[in-house]
Amino acid sequence: MTVAYLGLGANLGDARQTLKDAVVCLAQQHTITVLAKSSLYRTAPIDAGGDDYLNLVVKLETTMPVRHLLALCHKIEHQFGRERPFRNAPRTLDLDILLYGEHAIDEPDLIVPHPRMTERAFVLVPLVEIEPTLIIPQRGRADSFLAAVADQRIEKMKSACQCPMMNAANSAANSATDAATSSTKSGDNEAGRAPKGGSR
Repeated sequence: MTVAYLGLGANLGDARQTLKDAVVCLAQQHTITVLAKSSLYRTAPIDAGGDDYLNLVVKLETTMPVRHLLALCHKIEHQFGRERPFRNAPRTLDLDILLYGEHAIDEPDLIVPHPRMTERAFVLVPLVEIEPTLIIPQRGRADSFLAAVADQRIEKMKSACQCPMMNAANSAANSATDAATSSTKSGDNEAGRAPKGGSR
């Protein structure tokens, strides 16, 4: 088994749902176990135009050779409508192999560790979130590169629960809390008020 890290990003269509579904696609592979998933981050495009990206990083364990993992990434990208009309074009989904165990690979169509991962906040910040002491082979600790990308805009997204039952429960809880607070305040006012005609 090999531990690998993948970077996911999207800035076309419903990017949040696309990333969620892409992680599910990975988890459904019998040769892959998803061990951790970072928070979702909104980031500015780098060396490109277009809308902001949503990014996250997943840590997984796999029996797949790295070439098979790369082919799977491309297959999932294609399923979500990924096109490559020009370099750094906006994309429905981008899946990059960041790390594959301790392996160092330098081939025309595959370089691992990813050649620009230490220069990108949208990779480093979620990566360090799920693995604070991670060592990047031949480069050192991932968190040691954070200062160099501090000027790149990146914002952690709030979790958006779309479950009606959960939203209803939260609403009921908030109403109960407001009612209790109002009752307490009313009681405090009555307790502190002098009776009419009397002295305090």
